Amino acid sequence: MLLWVLGVLLLLFSSLDVWYFVRAAVTVVRAWFQKPVWDVLGEQSVSGRILLHDIDLGHMNNARYLRECDFARFSLYSRNGVFKACRALRATMVVGATTIRLRRALCLGEAFELRTRIMVWDEKAFYLEQRFVSCRDGLVAAVMLCKQNVMRSSPDKILQFLCKRKVECPDYPEDLQHWISFISASSQALRAQSGLEDKTGAQEDKDK
Repeated sequence: MLLWVLGVLLLLFSSLDVWYFVRAAVTVVRAWFQKPVWDVLGEQSVSGRILLHDIDLGHMNNARYLRECDFARFSLYSRNGVFKACRALRATMVVGATTIRLRRALCLGEAFELRTRIMVWDEKAFYLEQRFVSCRDGLVAAVMLCKQNVMRSSPDKILQFLCKRKVECPDYPEDLQHWISFISASSQALRAQSGLEDKTGAQEDKDK
């Protein structure tokens, strides 16, 4: 029996990122017992510390920033009710784009706060900002922008479900507008390279 259990564990750990799923589950369960975030647009802060498995060459590995941001969003959505609304509306969310700016390395043993908030939204996605703030000197060591696409529903419907009224979207910050323009331009360029625009145009000419 012991060999069978060890074999199953070996198979799981060799084929899946088991610790990712374990930590995601722990993050969501822990959020159930924390104080709810009643303000859907309010900022949530989670604490962390740079450990040995986070580093390369003594500082936090670039990929780890994105991983930590995943867990922070899971916690935020659990506490502010967005996950609950998605289940009720049969909606799902996927990351559509991220950009991270690394300003200063977070080193082994350094404590930090990861502050996450929903900035704005459109008809298809939420746009979030996530900041890594060093507890040592208060410096924003890294900042990430995230486009969280909503599938089979919309941000407006999710917010109306939570707030029982229509929520007005805040003004778009200038830097976020530039980032969204970049995403749109990149999407158009990739579509053109794939021939999708040509096919669409040809179909439109045929319909005429």
